[in-house]
Amino acid sequence: MIDLYSWPTPNGLKVSLFLAEAQLEHRVHPIDIGNGDQFTPDFLAIAPNNRIPAIIDRDPVDGGEPISVFESGAILTYLGDKTGQFLPRDVRSRNEVMQWLFWQMGGLGPMAGQNHHFNHYAPEKIPYAMERYVKETARLYGVLDRRLADREHVAGDYSIADMAIHPWIASHERQQQDLDDFPNLKRWFEQVGARGAVISAYATKDTLYPKQQDMTEEQKAQLFGLKE
Repeated sequence: MIDLYSWPTPNGLKVSLFLAEAQLEHRVHPIDIGNGDQFTPDFLAIAPNNRIPAIIDRDPVDGGEPISVFESGAILTYLGDKTGQFLPRDVRSRNEVMQWLFWQMGGLGPMAGQNHHFNHYAPEKIPYAMERYVKETARLYGVLDRRLADREHVAGDYSIADMAIHPWIASHERQQQDLDDFPNLKRWFEQVGARGAVISAYATKDTLYPKQQDMTEEQKAQLFGLKE
Protein backbone atom coordinates (compact mmCIF):
# COMPACT_ATOMS: atom_id res chain seq x y z
CA MET A 1 0.00 0.00 0.00
CA ILE A 2 1.23 3.47 -0.95
CA ASP A 3 0.02 6.55 0.90
CA LEU A 4 0.12 9.52 -1.49
CA TYR A 5 0.12 13.01 -0.01
CA SER A 6 -0.60 15.32 -2.89
CA TRP A 7 -2.58 18.04 -4.63
CA PRO A 8 -3.52 18.10 -8.35
CA THR A 9 -0.65 20.28 -9.55
CA PRO A 10 1.64 19.12 -12.39
CA ASN A 11 4.13 17.74 -9.86
CA GLY A 12 1.40 15.96 -7.94
CA LEU A 13 -0.14 14.47 -11.05
CA LYS A 14 3.16 12.88 -12.13
CA VAL A 15 2.93 10.41 -9.28
CA SER A 16 -0.76 9.76 -9.92
CA LEU A 17 0.16 8.80 -13.49
CA PHE A 18 2.66 6.21 -12.28
CA LEU A 19 0.31 4.73 -9.68
CA ALA A 20 -2.43 4.41 -12.30
CA GLU A 21 -0.12 2.90 -14.93
CA ALA A 22 1.39 0.36 -12.50
CA GLN A 23 -2.00 -0.32 -10.87
CA LEU A 24 -0.44 0.10 -7.45
CA GLU A 25 -2.82 0.06 -4.52
CA HIS A 26 -2.75 3.47 -2.88
CA ARG A 27 -4.61 5.96 -0.72
CA VAL A 28 -4.74 9.66 -1.54
CA HIS A 29 -4.38 12.19 1.27
CA PRO A 30 -5.18 15.66 -0.13
CA ILE A 31 -2.72 18.36 0.95
CA ASP A 32 -4.51 21.65 0.24
CA ILE A 33 -1.59 23.93 -0.52
CA GLY A 34 -3.88 26.96 -0.66
CA ASN A 35 -4.93 26.36 2.94
CA GLY A 36 -1.40 25.68 4.16
CA ASP A 37 -1.68 21.93 4.76
CA GLN A 38 1.92 21.57 3.55
CA PHE A 39 3.15 23.32 6.70
CA THR A 40 1.59 20.94 9.20
CA PRO A 41 4.01 18.95 11.40
CA ASP A 42 2.69 15.59 10.15
CA PHE A 43 3.36 16.50 6.53
CA LEU A 44 6.74 18.09 7.26
CA ALA A 45 7.81 14.84 8.89
CA ILE A 46 7.79 13.18 5.47
CA ALA A 47 8.31 16.23 3.23
CA PRO A 48 10.73 18.63 5.00
CA ASN A 49 10.74 21.01 2.02
CA ASN A 50 6.98 21.62 2.55
CA ARG A 51 6.16 20.77 -1.06
CA ILE A 52 3.87 18.14 -2.51
CA PRO A 53 3.91 15.32 -3.44
CA ALA A 54 5.25 12.82 -0.92
CA ILE A 55 4.61 9.14 -0.36
CA ILE A 56 4.91 6.52 2.34
CA ASP A 57 5.48 3.00 1.08
CA ARG A 58 3.92 0.69 3.67
CA ASP A 59 5.29 -2.42 1.95
CA PRO A 60 8.88 -1.72 0.86
CA VAL A 61 10.76 -4.38 -1.07
CA ASP A 62 13.17 -5.03 1.80
CA GLY A 63 10.30 -5.96 4.11
CA GLY A 64 11.38 -3.39 6.69
CA GLU A 65 9.76 -0.33 8.16
CA PRO A 66 7.73 2.00 5.89
CA ILE A 67 9.79 4.25 3.64
CA SER A 68 8.85 7.88 3.01
CA VAL A 69 9.96 9.73 -0.13
CA PHE A 70 9.58 13.40 -1.07
CA GLU A 71 10.32 15.23 -4.35
CA SER A 72 8.36 14.05 -7.39
CA GLY A 73 11.38 12.91 -9.41
CA ALA A 74 12.71 10.88 -6.49
CA ILE A 75 9.26 9.33 -6.02
CA LEU A 76 9.03 8.29 -9.68
CA THR A 77 12.51 6.77 -9.51
CA TYR A 78 11.69 4.96 -6.27
CA LEU A 79 8.46 3.53 -7.67
CA GLY A 80 10.18 2.53 -10.92
CA ASP A 81 12.81 0.63 -8.97
CA LYS A 82 10.20 -0.88 -6.64
CA THR A 83 7.99 -2.24 -9.41
CA GLY A 84 10.51 -2.80 -12.20
CA GLN A 85 8.24 -0.81 -14.50
CA PHE A 86 8.76 2.33 -16.60
CA LEU A 87 12.43 2.65 -15.60
CA PRO A 88 14.90 0.47 -17.51
CA ARG A 89 17.48 -1.52 -15.61
CA ASP A 90 20.20 -1.57 -18.25
CA VAL A 91 22.67 1.26 -17.77
CA ARG A 92 22.29 2.95 -21.17
CA SER A 93 18.51 3.03 -21.30
CA ARG A 94 18.25 4.06 -17.65
CA ASN A 95 20.72 6.87 -18.23
CA GLU A 96 18.60 8.19 -21.10
CA VAL A 97 15.43 8.19 -19.01
CA MET A 98 17.14 9.83 -16.04
CA GLN A 99 18.55 12.64 -18.17
CA TRP A 100 15.08 13.59 -19.38
CA LEU A 101 13.59 13.23 -15.92
CA PHE A 102 16.21 15.69 -14.63
CA TRP A 103 15.56 17.93 -17.65
CA GLN A 104 11.98 18.23 -16.50
CA MET A 105 12.88 18.65 -12.83
CA GLY A 106 15.58 21.25 -13.44
CA GLY A 107 14.24 22.99 -16.53
CA LEU A 108 10.68 22.59 -17.73
CA GLY A 109 9.05 22.48 -14.30
CA PRO A 110 10.81 25.47 -12.72
CA MET A 111 10.60 27.65 -15.84
CA ALA A 112 6.95 26.85 -16.55
CA GLY A 113 6.24 27.34 -12.86
CA GLN A 114 7.72 30.84 -12.96
CA ASN A 115 5.70 31.42 -16.13
CA HIS A 116 2.53 30.52 -14.18
CA HIS A 117 3.55 32.69 -11.25
CA PHE A 118 4.39 35.92 -13.03
CA ASN A 119 1.52 35.70 -15.51
CA HIS A 120 -1.25 34.55 -13.16
CA TYR A 121 -0.38 35.04 -9.50
CA ALA A 122 2.20 37.78 -8.96
CA PRO A 123 0.73 40.79 -7.16
CA GLU A 124 2.62 43.04 -9.54
CA LYS A 125 2.76 42.58 -13.31
CA ILE A 126 6.40 42.73 -14.34
CA PRO A 127 6.67 42.70 -18.16
CA TYR A 128 10.31 41.61 -18.18
CA ALA A 129 9.63 38.57 -15.98
CA MET A 130 6.45 37.66 -17.86
CA GLU A 131 8.19 37.78 -21.24
CA ARG A 132 11.35 36.08 -19.99
CA TYR A 133 9.55 32.98 -18.69
CA VAL A 134 7.14 32.69 -21.60
CA LYS A 135 10.12 32.71 -23.97
CA GLU A 136 12.10 30.23 -21.88
CA THR A 137 9.08 27.91 -21.75
CA ALA A 138 8.87 28.14 -25.53
CA ARG A 139 12.57 27.32 -25.83
CA LEU A 140 12.11 24.20 -23.71
CA TYR A 141 9.07 23.17 -25.74
CA GLY A 142 11.31 23.46 -28.79
CA VAL A 143 13.93 21.21 -27.20
CA LEU A 144 11.27 18.58 -26.54
CA ASP A 145 9.75 18.96 -30.00
CA ARG A 146 13.11 18.28 -31.65
CA ARG A 147 13.69 15.32 -29.35
CA LEU A 148 10.39 13.77 -30.43
CA ALA A 149 10.96 14.28 -34.15
CA ASP A 150 12.12 10.70 -34.70
CA ARG A 151 10.78 8.78 -31.72
CA GLU A 152 7.48 7.80 -30.15
CA HIS A 153 8.42 8.57 -26.56
CA VAL A 154 10.89 10.84 -24.84
CA ALA A 155 13.44 8.17 -23.90
CA GLY A 156 13.03 4.75 -25.45
CA ASP A 157 9.83 3.04 -24.32
CA TYR A 158 7.13 4.84 -22.37
CA SER A 159 8.75 5.73 -19.04
CA ILE A 160 8.80 7.92 -15.97
CA ALA A 161 10.29 10.64 -18.20
CA ASP A 162 7.04 10.84 -20.16
CA MET A 163 5.02 10.80 -16.93
CA ALA A 164 7.08 13.63 -15.46
CA ILE A 165 6.75 15.86 -18.51
CA HIS A 166 3.14 15.32 -19.61
CA PRO A 167 1.37 17.15 -16.72
CA TRP A 168 3.47 20.25 -17.35
CA ILE A 169 2.52 20.29 -21.03
CA ALA A 170 -1.13 19.88 -20.01
CA SER A 171 -0.92 23.46 -18.75
CA HIS A 172 0.33 24.79 -22.10
CA GLU A 173 -2.45 27.34 -22.50
CA ARG A 174 -1.68 28.89 -19.12
CA GLN A 175 1.94 29.05 -20.25
CA GLN A 176 0.93 30.92 -23.44
CA GLN A 177 2.14 28.09 -25.67
CA ASP A 178 0.40 26.90 -28.85
CA LEU A 179 1.00 23.20 -29.44
CA ASP A 180 0.46 23.71 -33.16
CA ASP A 181 3.87 25.40 -33.10
CA PHE A 182 5.39 22.12 -31.86
CA PRO A 183 3.92 19.33 -34.01
CA ASN A 184 6.07 16.48 -32.68
CA LEU A 185 5.37 17.46 -29.10
CA LYS A 186 1.65 17.77 -29.90
CA ARG A 187 1.55 14.28 -31.39
CA TRP A 188 3.28 12.84 -28.31
CA PHE A 189 1.09 14.81 -25.91
CA GLU A 190 -2.12 13.55 -27.50
CA GLN A 191 -0.84 9.98 -27.75
CA VAL A 192 0.16 9.82 -24.09
CA GLY A 193 -3.02 11.58 -23.08
CA ALA A 194 -5.10 8.88 -24.77
CA ARG A 195 -3.69 6.12 -22.54
CA GLY A 196 -6.37 4.69 -20.27
CA ALA A 197 -4.27 5.08 -17.12
CA VAL A 198 -3.47 8.70 -17.96
CA ILE A 199 -7.14 9.51 -18.50
CA SER A 200 -7.94 7.84 -15.19
CA ALA A 201 -5.19 9.69 -13.33
CA TYR A 202 -6.28 13.09 -14.58
CA ALA A 203 -9.85 12.27 -13.56
CA THR A 204 -8.69 12.06 -9.95
CA LYS A 205 -8.59 15.85 -9.93
CA ASP A 206 -12.37 15.79 -9.79
CA THR A 207 -12.99 12.65 -7.75
CA LEU A 208 -10.27 12.58 -5.08
CA TYR A 209 -9.56 16.23 -4.38
CA PRO A 210 -11.86 18.98 -3.13
CA LYS A 211 -13.08 21.33 -5.82
CA GLN A 212 -10.54 24.12 -6.11
CA GLN A 213 -11.69 27.71 -5.77
CA ASP A 214 -9.85 30.85 -6.77
CA MET A 215 -7.24 31.56 -4.12
CA THR A 216 -7.65 34.53 -1.83
CA GLU A 217 -4.85 37.05 -1.52
CA GLU A 218 -4.05 35.62 1.92
CA GLN A 219 -3.76 32.11 0.46
CA LYS A 220 -1.50 33.37 -2.31
CA ALA A 221 0.73 35.08 0.25
CA GLN A 222 0.99 31.87 2.24
CA LEU A 223 1.62 29.69 -0.81
CA PHE A 224 4.34 31.93 -2.21
CA GLY A 225 6.12 32.58 1.07
CA LEU A 226 5.01 36.20 1.40
CA LYS A 227 3.11 35.76 4.65
CA GLU A 228 5.05 36.67 7.79
